[in-house]
Amino acid sequence: MRHKTMIKYIGSKRTLLPVVLRAVDAVPDAATVLDLFSGTSRVGHALKGAGYRVLANDHNTYAATLARCYVAADRDRLERDANKLIAELDALPGEPGWFTQTYCEQARFFQPHNGARVDAIRDAIAAKELEPELEAVLLVSLMEAADRVDSTCGLQMAFLKQWATRSHKPMRMRLPDILPQAARGKGEAHQREALDAARELEVDVAYLDPPYNQHSYLSNYHVWESLVLWDKPEVYGLAQKRVDCRTRKSPFNSKRKFHAALTEIIAAVRAKVLLVSFNNEGYIDRPQMEALLSTRGRVTVLSHDYKRYVGAQIGIYNPSGEKVGAVSHLRNLEYLYVVETEGHEGRVALEVEEAPQEASE
Repeated sequence: MRHKTMIKYIGSKRTLLPVVLRAVDAVPDAATVLDLFSGTSRVGHALKGAGYRVLANDHNTYAATLARCYVAADRDRLERDANKLIAELDALPGEPGWFTQTYCEQARFFQPHNGARVDAIRDAIAAKELEPELEAVLLVSLMEAADRVDSTCGLQMAFLKQWATRSHKPMRMRLPDILPQAARGKGEAHQREALDAARELEVDVAYLDPPYNQHSYLSNYHVWESLVLWDKPEVYGLAQKRVDCRTRKSPFNSKRKFHAALTEIIAAVRAKVLLVSFNNEGYIDRPQMEALLSTRGRVTVLSHDYKRYVGAQIGIYNPSGEKVGAVSHLRNLEYLYVVETEGHEGRVALEVEEAPQEASE
């Protein structure tokens, strides 16, 4: 049995998916779609399910592994072996090691009984030396199993002061929701810097969902990076972050560098139609984004109202668990910019009204 639950993720586009799918469906004869900042691959997974050949890309290893599972791996080829191996791994007893010491004792992301099982299962996966797509399915199964028994608010910047109720449950692996090969061709998972992928991968539609503020996805989900890499890195701080969180910096997390970085990617991306997801908390506002995107063609703007991430729902706290700030707002506007590049203007039949400008703009 397959399950559709994916890891908790601040950048998830779950609620925006119908808008993205409708926009891609409106592109005549579209067959290939690039998801340039793929994250959990929720968008790529949905596009694959709709029949498109998806090329997913993300520079973080945990995200590239999710893409290898949800975009590149095909159910018809891997389901039997994956089920057999997942049952074998899920039966292993715990064996405390680096993961337990780091994330259950020095930090408190998981209960030690579950951390010990992560150690045992991850060592066993490494020892099997499997082909990449099958290994990715097992790693995602383990990642999602651990996520279901964690003790966080969805970010790995901190853990809860008291153990979450779900953390007491025994961790259980299950088969991720891998899909059959898409009708328009086998998907691909890439792990490149976004600009390199934009230059090298040519598609009909490119979907861009860049980071929009100072918070690094590597820092937010450093546990998954270490789980997938299994490199047992040097760590620091209360959250036991990987030391390379200090050095692996993206220009998209810098207000000073963001505009130039996005400008370069927009100019480089090789697609007939660009879809760009960005919200009203980002480093640049809607008029700036429209001006930038109009350099490639005609721009249509769709909007979607949604709740802010869970941290904003519960308030702002210091490392000691004391409330230190007030939340300014609980909802955001997510914009989906549809850019028809030169020679393709007027071919995208979107039966929606353009989004109104915010009153503050």
